[in-house]
Amino acid sequence: MHDFDLNKKTAIITGGAQGFGLDIAKRFINSGCKVRIWDLDETELKKASNEINSDKLNYDVVDVSNFTQVKNTAGKIAENSNIDILINSAGITGSTAELWNYEINEWLKIIEINLHGTFYCCKAVIPYMIKNNYGRIVNIASVSGKDGNANASAYSSSKAGVIGLTKSLGKELALNNIAVNAVTPAGANTRILNQMSKEHVQRMLSKVPKGRFLEVHELTSMICWLSSEENSFSTAAVFDISGGRSTY
Repeated sequence: MHDFDLNKKTAIITGGAQGFGLDIAKRFINSGCKVRIWDLDETELKKASNEINSDKLNYDVVDVSNFTQVKNTAGKIAENSNIDILINSAGITGSTAELWNYEINEWLKIIEINLHGTFYCCKAVIPYMIKNNYGRIVNIASVSGKDGNANASAYSSSKAGVIGLTKSLGKELALNNIAVNAVTPAGANTRILNQMSKEHVQRMLSKVPKGRFLEVHELTSMICWLSSEENSFSTAAVFDISGGRSTY
C-alpha cells in the first residue's frame, strides 16, 4: 500500500467515528497527519478514539447541520493549529420511497446534513486555509449524485448538490493553493447500507459491472492522494470510484 506524506498536516474529518471517515482517519494518522474527527455520536467517537489509540487523534462532538457549532469548533482548532485538510464525510441516506410519498421532514433532514453540512464546514474552515495559503478539501458525494437512484430522490439530490458546490468552490479557490475535489463512490460495505431496504441495496449492486460493493480502503487510497501535496493541479473535479457503474 502506497505511503502518503501528510507529516505536519492537520485534518478535520466529519463523520469520522465510523465508516469511510474512520478508515480515512486511520490512514491519515499512519501517514503522519494529526486528525480531528467530528461526529454527532459521542459514544461512537469514544469507541473510535479507543480503537485508534493515537496521540495524533482528537475528537469533537459536532452537528454539521448546526453552523454555529461548526464555526466555533473550527475556530478553537485554528487557535492552536493550521487546518490543512477537510474531509466532508458526514452524511445519511434516509429512507427509500417514491418522491411523491417522501416525508417532507425526512427530505429536509437529508439535505440539511449532506448538503448544508458540507457548505457549513467549508464556510467555517476556508478562511483559515486562505490565511495559510494552503488547503485540501475532499467532499464525499456519491454516484447517485451523478446518475440518480430511484426511491432515493433526497439523497441523490443532496449529493448532486455537493458535486455542484465542489465545482464552484474549486474554481473560487484555484489561485489560493487550495484544492477542492469530490469523490463519487458506488455503494460500499459500510453501516450506511443498513439504512436501506434489501431491495434497494440489491438494485444498487446490480448496476455495478464489477459485481461487488466498494471496499472502504479503496476509497481511502484515492482520498489520501487528493489530500496530499502530490495533488498540485486537480481541483473542482469529480473522481469516480464506482466499479464501472458511472463512466463520465
